[in-house]
Amino acid sequence: MSDPHDRIELSTKRKRLLMSANVYTIENLLVGKTYKSRTLTGEIISAEKSDVWYADCESYRVQVRPHYSAPLNLKDTYRILAVRIGD
Repeated sequence: MSDPHDRIELSTKRKRLLMSANVYTIENLLVGKTYKSRTLTGEIISAEKSDVWYADCESYRVQVRPHYSAPLNLKDTYRILAVRIGD
């Protein structure tokens, strides 16, 4: 029979490893960032993975709320972003 303290120590080490890193998704990292192009500047409100293909990239459909949207009566719009993964 093995020593029960070995199992407790292993559990403690495992808990420390799980708590030591913050895990983020691409969607979470995109939300709240500023989107800027020639025709639109605004804040990314939501993001979801898209099926649009870009070479060596993943694509995301983002909802953009234009800056100064209230006085100009601008509506949210959607854009496709290419995100390079693993570099």
